Amino acid sequence: MSSAELTPEVARRPLTGRRARLGDLLLQLVAGAAAAAATVLVLLIAWKVVEGARPAIAKFGVHFITRVVWNPVVGREVFGAGSFLFGTAITSLLALALAAPLAIGCALFLTELAPRVLRAPVTSLVETLAAIPSVVIGLWGIYVLGPILQRHVEPALHSTLGFIPLFGPPSSAGPSIFTAIVVLTMMILPIVSSITRELFLGVPRELKEGALALGTTRWEMVRGVVFPYARGGIAAALILGLGRAVGEAIAVTQVIGGGVFIHLSLFSTGDTLASKIASSYQGAATNLEEHSLIYLALILLVFSLLANISAQWIVRRVARRQGVGPNRGGFG
Repeated sequence: MSSAELTPEVARRPLTGRRARLGDLLLQLVAGAAAAAATVLVLLIAWKVVEGARPAIAKFGVHFITRVVWNPVVGREVFGAGSFLFGTAITSLLALALAAPLAIGCALFLTELAPRVLRAPVTSLVETLAAIPSVVIGLWGIYVLGPILQRHVEPALHSTLGFIPLFGPPSSAGPSIFTAIVVLTMMILPIVSSITRELFLGVPRELKEGALALGTTRWEMVRGVVFPYARGGIAAALILGLGRAVGEAIAVTQVIGGGVFIHLSLFSTGDTLASKIASSYQGAATNLEEHSLIYLALILLVFSLLANISAQWIVRRVARRQGVGPNRGGFG
């Protein structure tokens, strides 16, 4: 069989129809051990979280997910994740809605439009944003971003869009759900942008040049060639960015304000699953509160696993629809 006749499946088949060599056996052993270790690690983490949450699950059941209360008073302990789920959903989804067009536009500029002299420094700056510790971004949100949003952005949004419940009266202090949304947008933007940029760079030059040679404009080439080729990977990148926003704890804890309630206004304070765990676990008053916080962690773990599985499923489905391999036009 010639090298041209080898399909990806045959190439990945270990030691089939070939003489076993020591190097091949060692490679297979080391790679298999690494994959098995990662799987075992995930299973151990899941088992430990489930074990820690078991007392809270036994006491509150599935109603814990929808109950909006967090009362740690000894003898009257009642806990629920409803308000934290609401805060997590609204901050993560709106942050993704803001970050997605910015990230895709940034990646498109760096790959198709930016002068060559600007591509390297701008790319480095965008990737550096992802390396800034979340606690530093949180402090910046407290001292710089929060006051700016409170004094200028929130009043402007309220005066213009105040008839929408999301844009209620401006907050009296810097911390708010809106501040957390903007901070999360900054944190997931470089992740989605970097992945999307690599996807755009992976589009074959022949396809783009062929489209331009047919007389299309640059925007028509991007819309007809670049976006369809990379759409599976872009969707997966957005899901991974959503998972990053859901799991962020420290920066959100610093700027969201805290509170066990559900308000439609973005300018009120609130809490998320991750921020509640980060702010309350060390000071848990009772064992039941500690187990309830681990219950929140279990919900986060389930969401993270579902987000990664969904990203892989989207990539493979789009790849099959386009008639390409699962590793082309995306990642996974």
